[in-house]
Amino acid sequence: MKLWVDISGWLGSFMVVLSYALTLSKGRDFSALCSYLNLTGAILIAINCLFYMVLPSFVTNVIWSSIALVSIYRANKHFFKRKKKANRYKKVTKKLI
Repeated sequence: MKLWVDISGWLGSFMVVLSYALTLSKGRDFSALCSYLNLTGAILIAINCLFYMVLPSFVTNVIWSSIALVSIYRANKHFFKRKKKANRYKKVTKKLI
């Protein structure tokens, strides 16, 4: 059990650092991927912290994962709003043709 908890902590840390590194990329937009990496990484680190009873870090990672969830929710809301608007535009242009 301890080995899996340790692996989850290390993997979560790697995901959070990778997410940060991707935000520095100028070539492409990795914002959606970064949100999912942050969420997964924070949950894995929180599991590790809870196992070892490191409560300040546990709370920090619960807050971090909550922020990632809000970010994902807002991005999806914005995506579906744009998609709905684009579909309306397609319907109008089809009627005109």
